[in-house]
Amino acid sequence: MFKHSESALARVSQQLSRLEKRDWELWVIVSLAGTLVSVALVTMLLPGAFKSDTIHFEITVSRPLAIGLFVLLALLNTYLVTKRFEVRRLREQLISSSLQNQVIEQQSFTDPLTEIYNRRSLDRIAGQFISQARRRKTPLTFLMVDADKFKQINTRFGHLTGDFVLAEIASVLRGSIRGSDAAVRYGGDEFLILLADTAVEGARQVVQRINSKLDEWNGARHLEDFEVKLSIGAAEWRDGQSLDEVLDGADQKMYAQKDPRPSLAE
Repeated sequence: MFKHSESALARVSQQLSRLEKRDWELWVIVSLAGTLVSVALVTMLLPGAFKSDTIHFEITVSRPLAIGLFVLLALLNTYLVTKRFEVRRLREQLISSSLQNQVIEQQSFTDPLTEIYNRRSLDRIAGQFISQARRRKTPLTFLMVDADKFKQINTRFGHLTGDFVLAEIASVLRGSIRGSDAAVRYGGDEFLILLADTAVEGARQVVQRINSKLDEWNGARHLEDFEVKLSIGAAEWRDGQSLDEVLDGADQKMYAQKDPRPSLAE
């Protein structure tokens, strides 16, 4: 949903259109040059074409004229081939540069460990979700997610295992939402989910999916004698609320429901 991605694609599209226009202009030059050469040849051939009942072409061209035509055609061909390669090279450079810039820009807003959006991207993402909800007059719900007793994982199994668990939690969250939603690593072991076109009631289904996927993960016994548990608090954005206000509401509900199993706090 990043608008900067859309604008980047729009810029690339515009630049490619300009290159295509240059390509089209080259073909116009080819056509005009071919037409001029054809007219010149026909002009020289027609006077001798109908001297009798049979069509007979006989042409005498001075050496300078023949050399001039040959040089003209050679130069024209060289020019067109050169320009075609130049346009192709510019097109490839443009596409390559645009893709690289987009990857770099995307990486700056992505948490390298969990491969979801990072805290730096939150204001931008949330602003877009809120603007969309306000414009379309649709609900928007924020889920604050916290990994319970996460310090025990680092203490018992080490920080590498802790990083693995964080990445797995992010995978569970990402697999529980739609493409129109967003997951953000909010802090060390805290995550935030933005649910577009979703009221608190609808967010219950998302929490149920998270519960189910987390149960499957724990059932695989990734951690010996330890189950990962999540606390989840939900807050629906209301028009006029700031981002800090709605996040504070979700955060309070999340901490208020530190239960053995994740559930939706109201």
